[in-house]
Formats: sequence, structure tokens, C-alpha cells
Amino acid sequence: ANSLQIIASVLMQSARRVQSQETRLHLHDAHSRVMSIAMLQKQLAVTQLKSVQLRTYFADLCRSISASMIDNPQRLTLEAIVDDTSTNSDVSVSMGLIVTELVINAIKHAFPNQATGGKITVSFAADEGDWLLSVSDNGCGMPGGNKAPKPGLGTGIVEALSTQLGASVTVANANPGTCVEVRHGRT
Repeated sequence: ANSLQIIASVLMQSARRVQSQETRLHLHDAHSRVMSIAMLQKQLAVTQLKSVQLRTYFADLCRSISASMIDNPQRLTLEAIVDDTSTNSDVSVSMGLIVTELVINAIKHAFPNQATGGKITVSFAADEGDWLLSVSDNGCGMPGGNKAPKPGLGTGIVEALSTQLGASVTVANANPGTCVEVRHGRT
């Protein structure tokens, strides 16, 4: 975790020095990802348990992302609605990385002109080994057709981690906003 925080500091120093706005945005994005991973690592090191309680884990993750990426809680809020499921640390890290990528994506793209009332919700529920993890927002939704964005690094990370967990990913219009579901089994 300390090494990750050093890397995050180097990224922020680099972001302050570069002239290109595009490069600065990429460095800030990398910084946010590294800090989220550092927070995940820190939480898992503190618990030192083989079993991770997902309600606490996702709530802490959402607080950390909010603190580092949401400058105005009037404009945007982030909440976690999670059942009492516990899972092993490997699965929880993969889920945490998925949540981090999806939430960062929503923060960056779902609310370009929204002054107040934006909301991102992380939900998780399990039933007899099947589970559903979703990240939804009430933002502008995803453009379709020729205006649909090309999949980026975050999409690739979510797809790879979901495959590793034996889960499938679906993206739907939430009217308003977007909902991304990662589903394992039939739940």
C-alpha cells in the first residue's frame, strides 16, 4: 500500500508539471486508480481475514472514491446498497476493482452538465452462490449508434475481471442514466 501511495504521489507531481491538458487528465485518472487500489490493499491488510464483509468493504471503497474524486456532494453523491454477503479476499479485490472502474467511468462521463442531484449507486446481492453486482447512475446515459464511445481501458479491466469471476457484464439504459450489471449465476 505504501508503494502504491508513492506511485500515486509521483503521478500527481507529473500531472502538475505537464503542459498538455489531455496528458494531465490521463495522469489524474491513473492517480485515482492507484489510490483506489491502495485503499483496497490497506483495507485487506488491516482485516487480515480470509473472509471480507462486502457491505463494509464497498461502503469504505465508495467513501474513498468520493473523497478523492467528487468535489461537490451537492452535484454528485455515491452510495452502496449491499447485503450481508462475505467472500474471500481474492474475489473481493476483483469486485472492488470492478466497482472502482465503473464508478470512475460514471463520474467522468455521466454528469457533464449536471449542476445538482447526480447519484451513483453500487448494489450487491447474493443468493445461494449466485450474485449480482451493479453500478447505476441517473446521468445522461450512453450515446448509441455512431456516437457510442469506443471501449477503453476501464471496459477491458471490467470484462477481464468479470470473466475471471465467471460472471457476465451487461450495460443497459436506466432512463435516466446507465446501469452496468455484473452477474454470476442466475440471480
